Amino acid sequence: MNMDQTVERINELARKAKTVGLTEQELEERNELRKRYIEAFKSSLKTQLDSIKYVEDEEKKE
Repeated sequence: MNMDQTVERINELARKAKTVGLTEQELEERNELRKRYIEAFKSSLKTQLDSIKYVEDEEKKE
């Protein structure tokens, strides 16, 4: 399941939770999907932050 599908499923479960409620199995699925999404988000953010180069550091190298 890719991230787009994961987000869509999380949203489906959120809508269902607001209307009719979730079963125990759906609650577990929602929690697992949220955990996976958060881990993927953190990983992506860390990669982005690690690729940042400071202009001041680049100027000192020249």
